[in-house]
Amino acid sequence: MGSLSLEGQKLGKYQVLQPLGAGGMARVYKAYHPQLDRYVAIKVLRPDLVGEEEFLDRFRREAQSVAALRHPNVVQVFDFDVHDDIYYMVMELLDGENLKARMNEYRARGQIMPYGDMLKILLEVLDGLGYAHSQGMVHRDIKPANVILTRQGHAVLADFGIVQIVGATRHTVSGALIGTLNYMAPEQGLHGQSDARSDLYSLGVVFYELLTGRPPFDADTPLAILMKHVNDPLPRPTLINPRIPAAFERVVLKSLCKDPGERYQSAAEMARALQQSARESGVDLPPTIASPFQFTTPGAPGEAVAVYSGDSRPSEAEAGFARDDTANLTLPPVFAPPNLPPMDGQSQEQNPKNIEKILTGVFSLPIWNICMLIICGMTNRWDAFGQAWPAELLLVAYMLSKIMESVGELGLIIPIYILAGTGGLLAYYSLLNAWGQWYLWLLLPLVVFGSIRYLVVKQTELKAGESFAHSVSLGRDLTQISLGVIIVVTVIAFFNPFIK
Repeated sequence: MGSLSLEGQKLGKYQVLQPLGAGGMARVYKAYHPQLDRYVAIKVLRPDLVGEEEFLDRFRREAQSVAALRHPNVVQVFDFDVHDDIYYMVMELLDGENLKARMNEYRARGQIMPYGDMLKILLEVLDGLGYAHSQGMVHRDIKPANVILTRQGHAVLADFGIVQIVGATRHTVSGALIGTLNYMAPEQGLHGQSDARSDLYSLGVVFYELLTGRPPFDADTPLAILMKHVNDPLPRPTLINPRIPAAFERVVLKSLCKDPGERYQSAAEMARALQQSARESGVDLPPTIASPFQFTTPGAPGEAVAVYSGDSRPSEAEAGFARDDTANLTLPPVFAPPNLPPMDGQSQEQNPKNIEKILTGVFSLPIWNICMLIICGMTNRWDAFGQAWPAELLLVAYMLSKIMESVGELGLIIPIYILAGTGGLLAYYSLLNAWGQWYLWLLLPLVVFGSIRYLVVKQTELKAGESFAHSVSLGRDLTQISLGVIIVVTVIAFFNPFIK
């Protein structure tokens, strides 16, 4: 039966009409119930997955639990049965596409999904997950292919309980995990143990991929992917896409902790964190998820997005409603700096956050001088201003670091190092009255040489996109270091006369 189509046959009360897709654990068909005049989706489990003697009992027990779930963000299961050794589940037929298809559409356009739509999808999935977890059900296979985006603008979670129905042990070692392992929590893949926090880890991987265009861990074999989830440190999302809001990255990092005890402990807790991150980042949540769009890029000419299920679905034999169960799709990264694609309709130059950083750096010099003059006047400590004057050079280094953090220009590392080194040396002379140690100036040529060598080595080692991300990360670090040194120099200048 595994290679034969059921099209045109009857499964119990249902007339099978056409295939909707095939996956690692099942095939999905569109079917019709004549007595109820209702179209449904029937998921037929692979026969090689149901050969265990105790399978029938497990199938009935788990299918009953899944069918008992009633929530707008969980696909409704109407029926389950066995017919001539064919095990199948009957589900509502949704009109829409899955999240994986939507993400691939954005990849084809060289973009990522707007933040508002991302959060709306995640929050609706979390709403469904929270309800299911409260009923004692764990999904165990959260991934983009199992999130259906309806034409009405809502996210619905599909395939609840399928992993448990076919058996966690068999599923763990089967080839059906080629694609799924990208989203699997370490404890689930390594020990076959999973709970609500494992689902939240998988959803965190989905969030990571929405933000960066790719999952955090990938490899040539399922085992290698699993071991990366278990052992490898998580690549920070901002190293791939530096424009990701810090609040979003915090949610991703917490949800993808390898220790379940350090993750969000419930769907409600993760939902609250997402809502808070939206407020911090100034992202408005839309009332509904955006409808599928028309392709407009030369690489993806104008055509309507396929409807993978529902009465208006085109009649392709393999539309992809469940095809991505085992798909291990390899796509080029979304971000390819220095020509980064726009995000949420904004170019990098128009990003208010980048402009804000640049303005902060530019105005730091006059603001520091004004504040110092005010404090010196109030305390009658004009000598402190005279001792802290090398901070002027450190402030220029701080300004260039902010610009480097905004535009990702690694070449700024040379003037930053020179200004920071000169300012630090002059601060040492001024604060300690060590002007006689003229030989310390010989350190500056070493600083210049070191900065040039660092620039040459990094430009050779890093690819374009990695160089951009590295520049942004390094600029952020230098900004924090420069600011710390400026504060230390200023404080010492005021208290220096009391230091013996």
